[in-house]
Amino acid sequence: MRRTLGIAALVLALPLAAAAETKTITLPPDHPYGDLKPGPGVEVAQRACRSCHSTDYIVMQPRGDAKQWEAVVTKMIKVFGASISDEDAKAVVRYLSTVYGR
Repeated sequence: MRRTLGIAALVLALPLAAAAETKTITLPPDHPYGDLKPGPGVEVAQRACRSCHSTDYIVMQPRGDAKQWEAVVTKMIKVFGASISDEDAKAVVRYLSTVYGR
């Protein structure tokens, strides 16, 4: 019985030991193509958008007006769960429609 408990304790401890290992991944730098153009609100867009995807995703989008960019930002929040405040969402839409607008 004692041996069975010892084996059970060892089997239970192995996953915990493996989980304690810290692994890091170093990603390559973003390609300069994806650098966001300067403009009012670029810092908010960098922070809000890059938490989920690279900026390449932004610069490859079709150019659009504020209504189109608002739809994109709303989709990111409601469909993909982006955690962006209303104030930041408005700033991102203003930035994108100004710098990446029609």
